[in-house]
Amino acid sequence: MNQTAAFSQRAFNQALKKYYGIYTGGFLAFIVLLAIAEQIGMSRRAIGLAFLFATIGLYAMIGILSRTAEVAEYYVAGRRVPAFFNGMATAADWMSAASFIAMAGTLFLSGYDGLAFIMGWTGGYVLVAVFLAPYLRKFGQFTIPDFLGARYGGNLVRTLGVISAILVSFVYVVAQIYGVGLITSRFTGLEFGIGVFVGLAGILVCSFLGGMRAVTWTQVAQYIILIIAYLIPVIWLGVKHTSNPIPHLSYGYVMQKLAEVEKKIAADPKEAEVRKLAKARSDAAAEALKNPEKAYADGKAALEKRLADLRAANAPAAEIEAAEKALAAYPPNVEEAKKRWTADRGLAPHAAALRPHAEAFPGANEEARDVARRNFLGIVLCMMFGTAALPHILMRYYTTPSVREARKSVFWTLFFICLLYWSAPTLAVLAKYDVYSNIVGLKHADIPGWLAAWRAVDPDLIRFVDINGDGVLQLAEMRIGGDLIVLMTPELAGLPYVVSGLVAAGGLAAALSTADGLLLTIANALSHDVYYKMIDPHASTKRRVTVAKTLLLLVALLAAWVTSYKPGHILFLVGAAFSLAMSAFFPALVLGVFWKRANKWGAAAGIVAGLGVCIYYMVTTYPWLREVFGITKPVAEYMWFKMQPISAGVFGMPVGFITMIVVSLLTPKPEQEVQDFVESVRYPQLAGAIDTRGT
Repeated sequence: MNQTAAFSQRAFNQALKKYYGIYTGGFLAFIVLLAIAEQIGMSRRAIGLAFLFATIGLYAMIGILSRTAEVAEYYVAGRRVPAFFNGMATAADWMSAASFIAMAGTLFLSGYDGLAFIMGWTGGYVLVAVFLAPYLRKFGQFTIPDFLGARYGGNLVRTLGVISAILVSFVYVVAQIYGVGLITSRFTGLEFGIGVFVGLAGILVCSFLGGMRAVTWTQVAQYIILIIAYLIPVIWLGVKHTSNPIPHLSYGYVMQKLAEVEKKIAADPKEAEVRKLAKARSDAAAEALKNPEKAYADGKAALEKRLADLRAANAPAAEIEAAEKALAAYPPNVEEAKKRWTADRGLAPHAAALRPHAEAFPGANEEARDVARRNFLGIVLCMMFGTAALPHILMRYYTTPSVREARKSVFWTLFFICLLYWSAPTLAVLAKYDVYSNIVGLKHADIPGWLAAWRAVDPDLIRFVDINGDGVLQLAEMRIGGDLIVLMTPELAGLPYVVSGLVAAGGLAAALSTADGLLLTIANALSHDVYYKMIDPHASTKRRVTVAKTLLLLVALLAAWVTSYKPGHILFLVGAAFSLAMSAFFPALVLGVFWKRANKWGAAAGIVAGLGVCIYYMVTTYPWLREVFGITKPVAEYMWFKMQPISAGVFGMPVGFITMIVVSLLTPKPEQEVQDFVESVRYPQLAGAIDTRGT
């Protein structure tokens, strides 16, 4: 029987290689055809729509072909996904809108500090391989709450696991849907809110029809698209600036040139003038907003007095005319004045000094540099431990044929992730050099139209303000959001528009692949762990899958609705999900595998305490959440060690570990059956066997 299964698995592997080889060749041919069509007059809008509908149509076709009503196929893809393809699917599941869209953007804006995300996310897979993946695969079953329920017994910890999985995945999926809406609205011309729901159709078409089986094979297809889309602009910019098609090996040369440009910009007196004006206007606006009515009356009275004084003194006509214009331009009422002051207060970032790209831990003094170091390490830790606790990633290791394949799958996942993560720092430096050299210094009237088109999508993404009124764009007058850098790179590099469409398709693939996995995690937690395990253990296979699909649709619509309010930029939302995951899951999972004394009371208390501390810190320190909850006290009163809200997990996870250990020691130890279960999970002696338990 084992020989037959092994032969069948080999045949399946060969078929997959053949099909995806044909698929890759076909996609490259599609790009070439669109490039030819662009040269003979195909419009940009048509190219964008072609990429959008062709790729979503392709994913839909895979979803339709993979539709299933079998429980094992729907939840874990039949446990027969080879390590190579599972690594590719996991990489696509992992490399969300944050990795594809926001990673290079963060490095563009933060320079050295942005490396914290790469170090943390990549290092996290070492923790996955060592501490969790093989043991979870040995356990079998379908979900992370499944493991918690079996390990700790009863439904208490399972329920907390479900709540935590839903919270983590929901925050994460909002970031993906935001990325989908951003891309869809830019390349179709739809309003952002509508673009969100149009993109949602592409997310649902795979996960809704075929569950994990459809999501897995779609994610393999999506990885191929996203990595091609990411590497082409990097290679092109590399050839442009280094004459090397592999700029990863030589972009240090561009960093040297970038440093020279940064010194030139920093020494420009116009830059200093802009920063000084921005600070003055921002400070004055902030002061006026403290008492708008008084500030409005005082400001108007001052202008009227100046005009009267000039007239009384028979001042030159030009001065009197200027004073009249200033009075005429003064806001007609307090509400209009508040709008203007709010806009001026937003100039505060324009007053910040230029920070060299390669400078580590910047700060005006040693205390500021210490804060920068702490936040750098905090992000590294949160991304590492969060990676090892994300439910939608850990679920992927249930889909491999064996424990050995699960271990190999982690290796392939790292390989496929590194192809992009090695490219992100290179892309950030090349794009930054291009912006500083070719955009800064232009006249405001000559700013390229494609930048204006991005501003029309979302004014927060890109902003140009002629602060000193000289008509020339200084660096301090420009703000580009990190979510825009990768998407605008083809146009920045002067590539054919077909490459812009390709990059958009890659970003869409990254967001869709992760969103599929996240929505499936939420729906599975509700349908399998709540409905089947707690409410109706005798539910038929068809009913279980139907419930899962219904819940998936409802959750997706709710997530899209939340996304339309733009609750935060992509990187924060993703980072918040990692902090929540490490606080809720990592202690319970790791101690559940390696410490037989851990019991359900300890696990429950650890999850509640860790997650509670993490949520409290985010709510009290993140601006959007502070506004939602009406918190008015200064944020400094809530910050511990001046850590940013994205790193809340550095407080939540230790609290979770300590609470779990203490409570476990103070309460009765687990039954012998549970301790035997831990032994069986920790020693997967039949690593080569195909495990079908739980199917």
